[in-house]
Amino acid sequence: MYEAKFQNFDDPAGSAATAPRLAALRAELRRRGLDGFLVPHADRHQSEYLPACEERLAWLTGFTGSAGIALILGDGAVLFTDGRYTLQAREQTDQDLFSIEHMVEKPLSEWLEANLPAGAKLGYDPWLHTAENAEKLGKACASAGAILVAVEPNPIDAIWKDRPDPPLGAVTLHDTRYAGEEASSKLMRIREELHRLRADVLVISDPPALAWAFNIRGKDVPHVPVALGFAMVPREGRPALYLDGRKLTNETRHALEQTAEVREPSAFTADLGAHAAGKNRVRLDQATAADALVRIVTQSGGLPLRGSDCVAGMKAVKNSVEIAGAKAAHLRDGAALTKFLAWFDREAPSGKLTEIDAVQALESFRRESGLLKDLSFSTIAGSGPNGAVVHYRVTRKTNRPIAPGDLFLIDSGGQYQDGTTDVTRTVIVGEPTREMRDRFTRVLKGHIAIARAIFPDGTTGAQLDTLARRDLWAAGLDFDHGTGHGVGSYLSVHEGPVRISKLGTAALQSGMILSNEPGYYKSSAYGIRIENLVLVVEAPVVEGAERKLHAFETLTLAPIDRRLIELQLLTREEIAWIDGYHGNMRAALTPLVDPPTKTWLDRATASLAGA
Repeated sequence: MYEAKFQNFDDPAGSAATAPRLAALRAELRRRGLDGFLVPHADRHQSEYLPACEERLAWLTGFTGSAGIALILGDGAVLFTDGRYTLQAREQTDQDLFSIEHMVEKPLSEWLEANLPAGAKLGYDPWLHTAENAEKLGKACASAGAILVAVEPNPIDAIWKDRPDPPLGAVTLHDTRYAGEEASSKLMRIREELHRLRADVLVISDPPALAWAFNIRGKDVPHVPVALGFAMVPREGRPALYLDGRKLTNETRHALEQTAEVREPSAFTADLGAHAAGKNRVRLDQATAADALVRIVTQSGGLPLRGSDCVAGMKAVKNSVEIAGAKAAHLRDGAALTKFLAWFDREAPSGKLTEIDAVQALESFRRESGLLKDLSFSTIAGSGPNGAVVHYRVTRKTNRPIAPGDLFLIDSGGQYQDGTTDVTRTVIVGEPTREMRDRFTRVLKGHIAIARAIFPDGTTGAQLDTLARRDLWAAGLDFDHGTGHGVGSYLSVHEGPVRISKLGTAALQSGMILSNEPGYYKSSAYGIRIENLVLVVEAPVVEGAERKLHAFETLTLAPIDRRLIELQLLTREEIAWIDGYHGNMRAALTPLVDPPTKTWLDRATASLAGA
């Protein structure tokens, strides 16, 4: 009945090929006089999502998560990943060949200090690590009496015989009716920031920043509409944009040449060296600029200025056109998700649905609008124990029937030209247990605490993160991921610099869009997450306030499963928030859904106050 266009359910290559590949890599390292090598999940832009040709970590280990790094030594190997992927890492890798470490609890640098043999030469590809990371690793090696060695070309590329070709997705122009600002205006703002920073040139190394600054979009990476490339914006003179010419039509090239020189990527490193010569000050984004760029600038006689990407802060604050687009995108996305939830509620109790059935159905409902360009990430759809795998991706091998008594977690989003969505709902099939209701309600209380927060100008995500965890902590529970991340405007669903997490140091500003997604995961049993996107807005004026205040406006429109709510755990204010959210949603979505869905929606959003 339904089909998926923007995602597949192929099983990862798995760990069967790992042993011969590991042996081939070790032979290549010996040939180069190296005792070990680091294999991160990264490309030249330190991207989260990679084209197939850059998936070195997955090719070598079988692990397909978006955060990880492998340490390969002559007599052992270690895979480091974070709390989102520890279960997945154990399932996908051969643990006879790799030990698994939690990169937060046992960072790679600490492991190297404690375990790297004295005199060892540890290789790394300077294009796949930031300068800050390379320096940290270099110090750790030195503490162990070893040395970190920059290696080019990457030794994996020498043994990866069937490596896919680089992507050649077409570059398109992002119209100002969606962008809200001309590229020439954005470039002027960037130059003004360079004057303030006393920098001579900015290197744009982050593909979403490149897309935003020049009002372009691309198809080089799954689910993120970006073109892989670089740009240099001098304080004086024309910018240069480095894109493979095969991605450009004559019309697109002509439009881009109105504001920038369009050059081939092969010219980038030489041009960077020329810009750096004569002690010029080159601004580099410390989050995405490769260590190789710092080395080129330094070797050319320039001064690398490492810091936050001045584009990231501009991009994170959406203008009025982008905000209107985000609201329109969430309205149509909410209608699609509500149709899906009504369908799921009818079909799931039969026990005949699988996780893949649900993923295919939801994508089909989204495509009905005719405006869906892609998904914003591969849908996470976990029933029962699969829901406890935070970034679970269903495959034909793992596909699980959705059975009565299961909690079903579905985390999904769409890419529309006017906005990017990301929403998670957890629903029950049949009757929940008392424990499920307790855990769900504690997660919901954390979600509401974030949604209702009022906070002064300058507040960071780290200061808000505790609100989402308070009621879980009270029961001795927690979740091992951030509470929220920034979201782009028809760009990456994970956008910096702002985030709500223990590590969120950037201040929240009006116009920023973030996720609000606390959760709870019981290993081998079930997972719970409730996620809405929220817009930072100015809070209503408080009499006597001495500081400007901000608040959140919820953008996502989708019912929260009332059957999982333990009313006795909620305050009157929390019940009022849920009823208000459901009431506003019902009014907005009713005109957009069919009669059967309307009937279901009325029931699903009935007032809790009268329950």
